[in-house]
Amino acid sequence: MESTVVSTSTQAPDEFDRNVPRICGVCGDKATGFHFNAMTCEGCKGFFRRSMKRKAAFTCPFNGSCTITKDNRRHCQACRLKRCVDIGMMKEFILTDEEVQRKKDLIQRRKDEEAQREAEREARRPRLTDEQSQVIATLVEAHHKTYDDSYSDFCRFRPPVREGPVTRSASRAASLHSLSDASSDSFSHSPESVDTKMNFNNLLMMYQEQGSSPNSSEEEGSSFSMLPHLADLVSYSIQKVIGFAKMIPGFRELTAEDQIALLKSSAIEVIMLRSNQSFNLEDMSWSCGGPDFKYQISDVTKAGHTLELLEPLVKFQVGLKKLNLQEEEHVLLMAICLLSPDRPGVQDHARIEALQDRLSETLQAYIQLHHPGGRLLYAKMIQKLADLRSLNEEHSKQYRSLSFQPEHSMQLTPLVLEVFGSEVS
Repeated sequence: MESTVVSTSTQAPDEFDRNVPRICGVCGDKATGFHFNAMTCEGCKGFFRRSMKRKAAFTCPFNGSCTITKDNRRHCQACRLKRCVDIGMMKEFILTDEEVQRKKDLIQRRKDEEAQREAEREARRPRLTDEQSQVIATLVEAHHKTYDDSYSDFCRFRPPVREGPVTRSASRAASLHSLSDASSDSFSHSPESVDTKMNFNNLLMMYQEQGSSPNSSEEEGSSFSMLPHLADLVSYSIQKVIGFAKMIPGFRELTAEDQIALLKSSAIEVIMLRSNQSFNLEDMSWSCGGPDFKYQISDVTKAGHTLELLEPLVKFQVGLKKLNLQEEEHVLLMAICLLSPDRPGVQDHARIEALQDRLSETLQAYIQLHHPGGRLLYAKMIQKLADLRSLNEEHSKQYRSLSFQPEHSMQLTPLVLEVFGSEVS
């Protein structure tokens, strides 16, 4: 029988073109790789190994030139073995039984070592405990129950009134807003950038130069047209903060006195944190639904607040927004803020500190899990709590100034008066 041409390539494995179909050089079947120095299928590889180990001597019943194919390769062992040798298969490449066993053992040992390394990596991988996961789920649910992002309740407040004379504070706020627009590039990089600071400093210098109007006090006193609406908004927000606090794990177990002390001293800070959800970086406003409830800085000045509060408040909101916190991180930060053991009037400092520490550990674990490269995020978030303390202090100062004037304090709600100070007689 005449032999047909079958590929007898003896290229080394690293020279083999992976795009060319692999064909067994012996029988033409699909090859599985280089075996004993030649490209062959598994069947011919096994046949050659067995023949060499048994030192078999085959005889062709025909003329010694049989065509070997996938279908007839079992018919003539002599011509099949001759074909193996012709394409370059070498018995020197065959391992002894001991060598085969050592190779199997080595492969298994490497698999075991890799499995061990993977197990160690898995053990080191940050993860949340079941308790931490439950705390986060509880806080997220608490936030959803106490924060209506449709802002549908805002229409129940006393309506916002933005008309009236343009006061010095409103004029300053408008300037602040325009400067914020003009310096959008600096805001886009960092709320603490040099350009931003220069704009604010220039703005404050301009205010100092303009602040000598003899009628300024009387003008300011008659222009708080937004006070009723924003007083209702703050009163509503305080109620929601109270609802959120009651769902923080461990808060209800505190004494009533400590609950009240924590809420009174942290309410405005948590409100500022919550308001970041509606803060708009593009125009430095708080968008709470329709156009009537889109609040500019000038609106807040018409409720009696000055830029000594609003300037750092806007910088705080911009900086917090740029952290791009996930909802879980945001609610944890609010809970940590509320459960601060150093609040005035707190009695059981150790218990509250333990609750706050548990929340802080949960926040750090969550950040490690979801922000592998964000090692500084936790530190930046804690710095925001320090910023809130300064804002709280300035808010208290401005609230006291406002509440000492009966014509303004009567616009405030009983809850606002209770939380932020005593009612002015």
